Amino acid sequence: MEPSAEQKLVRFMLSHMLAGLAAGLVFGGALIATNTANLRTLLFASPEGWLFAILFFMGLSVTFGSLAMGVAIMLSGKRD
Repeated sequence: MEPSAEQKLVRFMLSHMLAGLAAGLVFGGALIATNTANLRTLLFASPEGWLFAILFFMGLSVTFGSLAMGVAIMLSGKRD
């Protein structure tokens, strides 16, 4: 049985969202690894470093996931 149009759309959006989430995690990891703006120092010096890490990576994941889905939607329009 062939997937319906709705199933194809959901799969399309989920695949782009997961790509954006991965990009956000990689970007955040790169910022921490290179100690950009002393983020790594802040993370390890603070007693609530785990909270910083959760908020930091969740924020980047939401941002990059939304960006990837938005780009996918804008580029999927019909060509004239």
